[in-house]
Order: sequence, then structure tokens, then C-alpha cells
Amino acid sequence: MPSPATHYTLGINAAFHDSAACLIQDGQVIAAAEEERFTHVKHGKRPVPFSAWELPYHAIDYCLQVADIEMRDVQDVAYAYDPWLQVARGAIPGLDLSDETGDPRSAFMQLPLMPSAHARPTGDGSPWDPLFLSYIVNAPRQLADGAPHHLQNRFRGLRHDGPCKWHNVEHHLAHEASAFLAAPFERCAVLTMDGRGEVATTSYGVFDGARYKRIKQIDLPNSLGLLYERITWHLGFLHSSDEYKVMALASFGKPSLLPEMQALASYGGNGAYTVSDRDLTELLGPARQRGWPLEARHFDIARSLQETLESIVLDMTRWLAQETGERCLAMAGGVALNCVMNARVRDDGPFEQVWVQPAAGDAGTALGAALWVDFEQRGTRSDWRMEHAYLGPSYGEAEIGAFLDEAKLRYRRLDDVARETAALLAENRVIGWFQGRMEFGPRALGARSILASPVDPGMQQRLNQIKDREDFRPVAPVVLEEKAHEWFQAKPRRTSEARASLQAHEAHDALYAPYMLFVYGIAPGRAARIPAVCHVDGTARVQTVNASQNPLYHALLTEFEALTGVPVLVNTSFNTRGEPIVCSPRDAIECFWASPLDALVIGPYLLEKPQ
Repeated sequence: MPSPATHYTLGINAAFHDSAACLIQDGQVIAAAEEERFTHVKHGKRPVPFSAWELPYHAIDYCLQVADIEMRDVQDVAYAYDPWLQVARGAIPGLDLSDETGDPRSAFMQLPLMPSAHARPTGDGSPWDPLFLSYIVNAPRQLADGAPHHLQNRFRGLRHDGPCKWHNVEHHLAHEASAFLAAPFERCAVLTMDGRGEVATTSYGVFDGARYKRIKQIDLPNSLGLLYERITWHLGFLHSSDEYKVMALASFGKPSLLPEMQALASYGGNGAYTVSDRDLTELLGPARQRGWPLEARHFDIARSLQETLESIVLDMTRWLAQETGERCLAMAGGVALNCVMNARVRDDGPFEQVWVQPAAGDAGTALGAALWVDFEQRGTRSDWRMEHAYLGPSYGEAEIGAFLDEAKLRYRRLDDVARETAALLAENRVIGWFQGRMEFGPRALGARSILASPVDPGMQQRLNQIKDREDFRPVAPVVLEEKAHEWFQAKPRRTSEARASLQAHEAHDALYAPYMLFVYGIAPGRAARIPAVCHVDGTARVQTVNASQNPLYHALLTEFEALTGVPVLVNTSFNTRGEPIVCSPRDAIECFWASPLDALVIGPYLLEKPQ
């Protein structure tokens, strides 16, 4: 049981997709996880209005388990969406605010029996909005009464009106807080971009170390995130899921459709941009069906979209830097997972340092909502900073061993995990790597990874076959932080008087990339040594590792370098196509035996398949 002085704040994201939970104890983030890792439903659920009732019960249960508490021990619950913003806007079909009390919580709302049969209202509204908002408004009741049977003990004694205090945090404010309250900066400018929140799609702000102020926002229907989603769908991929594939596809194309893209999206000055809803088939040609061959025009569409996005965002950051006078930028929102765009902002933008919150998508709003409510409750920023993303479940040696024994699997215990695993990798074996606490966010960062040698030029194709991925998908390198500058490099930045004082510092910061959210060029003469991680455009999405962030991962790279002379490994997520990254020992074992992986290193144990 917690001591009476302990204060807990639980953050929840459940409105759209990437359902997640985060728990803060006395100002310290102690746990965060995505629902998909427990349910095996990619992104937790599909982003459709009738899924808004689903809450991340398994992720919440995990967070409470870390603290050894029940839901009734939590003082504040921060839900990363504020439905009352839409209610106040008066854009909800069927909503009657004529109640004599004037309290919107007493409003009457008609829920259409068949929303999809109704005509779409003018503006940005939807016939599904009443159902969507009703689910969100009733989330406290759902949390109290709707837990799965096997988790109900964790939620006993909880009511919709207490003992926890419920806070609805605006979606983009949750994104913003996840950036500036987690960033390593004392003060910074803030930029968030995603598909949509209640009203906003993009927000600009400034944090001075004590207070946060939003200085501008872009509202629906203008949305860079929704534009990228539309074109992802047009190219035959799953929107709100496969946008990263379009980013990878762009490297194979030419920007031959820039005029068409500029007809869809353009920068208007003063931080503003507009997005058109023009018919994509009319502008770009017929849509590609899922599974159909990729043609040159598809590559060109992706490249033209990517370059348009980068150009607009660069203009946005220039305005933000001028408006705030800040030297550092913190970013979040799903668009900030575009690592190619992030690199352009880093290399060609006005800010001296750029930091992207690693769970920048909607999962990160659980973190941001909790951080914001904690910030408001204490009246000051805590001393917590996001120094790593290892916030998920871990499994001890005894627990893993007991599971392996129960499953009647053959294994052996390694005497030196780093050294013996490095030897297998040097033999070109592909290994599932399951160690420590799971990562929070979409990237595998050495806790739930598939690892391989980058020396073999055929390794990218081999890994794509193992994971049943598209051939054009690159794989990423992980490198010792202290050796990163010898193997990768940022684009030379245009110097200016404002940057001169930080030139020496930039050389180190440019190769500090623990979250795999920026691309870098391959250093001269190095591509031939690590061909598996070289993308077609000569870049790589780099992760750096130091000994304090992940000692075992760092030791593994050190041992591999001793054997091969290369302090780099291929790191891709431990999953197969359509599945979330593995979470538990059972997940790891099932993925290992159902895929062509050669070996699994799980805790101190090694499982191998016959060669």
C-alpha cells in the first residue's frame, strides 16, 4: 500500500488510436506502456468513432502493478482529450444545449441509430461525433465498471465520481506537455503536429521553465497529418498506421508532382498553412490497391509529398524561432515521427537543438496528460527528464526460466550474455533480443529487438523476409554513442552568428540519437562496411547507445566491435508483420518459433534452432 504522502497521477490515451497509459509517482514517471503490447491488437484499436469506448485496461493494470497499488489509490486521472471543447464549439449534430441550467453536462444529445447513413454535415463535423463524444464523456463510468473480468480486482472500489479526480486534458496540450516537460531543455519553443485533436491539428508554444504559453494553433480542416494519412491510403497502405512506409518509399522517387502537392498543401506565412480536400485521383491518378505492384508514379507521389511536408514544416519552424526567440525546439505529435523531416529541421532549420519525444504519436499523450496535471498540481516542473524510453514491463531471470521449463523448451544459460551473443551475431546469425524493461513508443530500442550484423549486404533482404515486410523497407543501425561520429554524420549546417557559440557543442549533440527519430548520412568510406543499414538515399535512421542508458546493449556492441571492428548492429523491432512488438516471454517465444529467426537471447538464456 502507498504511504499517505504519495501522490499518483495516471495518464490515459484512448480517443483515437495507440491507446496507452502512464503513471507518475510524486513527479517521477515510473511506468508507461501501450495497450497493443498486451492485447496483440496493432495500435490498440482502429481509429474509428465506435472504438472510443475502449480503454487501455491492460496498460493501466501494468502501471498500477509497478507501483503496487489499485486504481482507488490514484489521486488524479488525466484523459488526453477534452470533449467539452467540441461541445462548446457547437459543432455536434443532434446536441441540444437549451437546458435551463446552462450546464453542457446536462445537455441532451440524439445518437443516430445509423450514423453512416446520414449526410456528412458541413464543416469538420461528422454524424459519428455524438457517439464518439458520448463514449469519451462517459469514460469515467467505463473505467469504473468496464474492466475485463481478470483485471477487475485492480479497479475495485472505483466510482465514476471518485475517489480519483478526473481531468480532461486537451489533446494538443497533452502532446505539448509530453514534449516540453520531458525534454532536456530548461526552456524551449514547442511544435506539435498530428492528424487532429478536438479542434487543433498543429500547435505552437513556448515554455520558459515555469510557464507554458500556446502562441498559435492551426485548426481543422487544415491538417498536415490528415493529408499524409489520405495519401498513405491512396498509395494502398493502411492510414493511421503505415505512414512510415510512405516515408521510406519516398527515397525511391522523384519530386515530379510538386505542383500537384502544392495544390493540396501550401504555407501561407506567419506559421499558417492550408490543406485542400481536392480529389486525389483527379490530381495524382488512380489509387493503388493494397497488394498491387508499386509503380514509378507511386514512388514519385511519396517523394513529392515528403518534400512538400518538409518545406512547409521548415517555414513553420523559421516563423516559430523568430516569434519566440528560443534556441531549442521540442516536438511531438504523430507527424514528428517522420525522421526524415526531423533531420531537415535539425540540419536546415533555425533551432540550435531539436528534441523529439520518442512516443511522439498519440500514445505519448498519456505521458503528456499525466505530466501536465502533475505540473499543475505541484505548481512547478519536477526534476524528471526523459533520459530513456524503457518504461514498460520487465521479467526477471527466475520468471523467464520458469516459463521456459513449463513450456518444455531446450535452452542453455549464458555465462557472458554480451560476449556470447556478439559471437553469434559475428557468425551472421539473426537473433531475437529480449532484455529488461520494454520500450515506450513505436521504436524498438534494444529491449525488444531483432539484431543482426550489418556487414552482410544481403541482411536487409533477409530481415525483410523474416519479418514478412515489403522489399523497399530499410533496416536501421544501432551504434556505440562514443563511436557514432566515426560512422555517421549530420548534414553540415549553415553557420550563423547566432549559432557560433554552440558550434563545438553541436558536434556532440548531432550524434546523440537514442530514440531513432532522425536520419544521418553514412560517413565517407564506411558504407562498404555496413551495407545492410545504408538506405538507397545514403542515409540511415540511427540509434546511439551509451553505457548509462542500457549497459547490456552497450556491452553487446562493444563485444561485437572487438570481433569485427564494427561498433554497429542492425536493430529492428521484435515482431512480424501485422503484430505489435513482443512484450512478454510468451510473446517472444511464439514469435521466435513462428519466424525464421536463428536464435533467441531472452534474459540470460539462449534458445537456438538447428542450422
